Amino acid sequence: MHHEEDTFRTHDGLTLYTQTWQPADAPVARIAVIHGLGEHSGRYADFADWFVPRGFAIHAFDHRGHGQSPGQQGHINAWAEFRDDVQQFLAHVPEDAPRFLLGHSMGGLIVLDYGLHRPTAHLRGVIASAPGLAPGGGVSAASIAAAKVLARVAPKLKMSNGLDVQGLSRDPEVVRAYQADPLVHGYATPRFASEFFATGREALHRAAQWPAETPLLLMHGAADPICQPETTQRFFTDAGATDKTHIPYPDYLHEIFNEIGREQVWADLDAWLIAHM
Repeated sequence: MHHEEDTFRTHDGLTLYTQTWQPADAPVARIAVIHGLGEHSGRYADFADWFVPRGFAIHAFDHRGHGQSPGQQGHINAWAEFRDDVQQFLAHVPEDAPRFLLGHSMGGLIVLDYGLHRPTAHLRGVIASAPGLAPGGGVSAASIAAAKVLARVAPKLKMSNGLDVQGLSRDPEVVRAYQADPLVHGYATPRFASEFFATGREALHRAAQWPAETPLLLMHGAADPICQPETTQRFFTDAGATDKTHIPYPDYLHEIFNEIGREQVWADLDAWLIAHM
């Protein structure tokens, strides 16, 4: 396996950190990975360890304000910044093999939003893991309303993102590693929160507009307390994709790629990718 670090420039002049894991030979396909809130691309090294020996190249980057990329932690001015960053990132992923776009949690919402707003003909398929279409039960309607108000008067206020780390995985080692990781942060600003909630609502409302020709795979732990599994089912039901698949995992928590039994998740994804190459 060959590992490379690099950067790319965003439309507004930021330099974002990227990582690529590649097989020794020409890849059978390329997977662009979009990570979740507070984490970073390095948390997908185990994912790469599984897929690279099977011939896949894994491309990932740290969002603005995350990991080794600049910007205020947990802040965006508008959700379109994520959309634009993904488009710029994909421009740096070679087209010499089939390309897939995969996002987890916040990243899952980003890729669904991307598919609803940007051309996807250059992609062989889109995968969303535990997409953040709606927050779990720990986020009240009052909190959502407060975020909307604060987004106008104090948009960059540094606040806790309220993530319950025990909801990440049933594997205590995963939770401990997350808590000890110096590149992980636990922040979100009111503007980010407001944009996040609004984008989730819009994606659910527009699911039927998903491009019919773009295959869609949705994967979600059925016991996820962080992002609502029910909304993933709703998006799947309404999605306009001709080729769509939804795989729920009973008893799995939020990070299905880091869960006890993750090998089954990887195997399911592997089979879906091969079927769509």
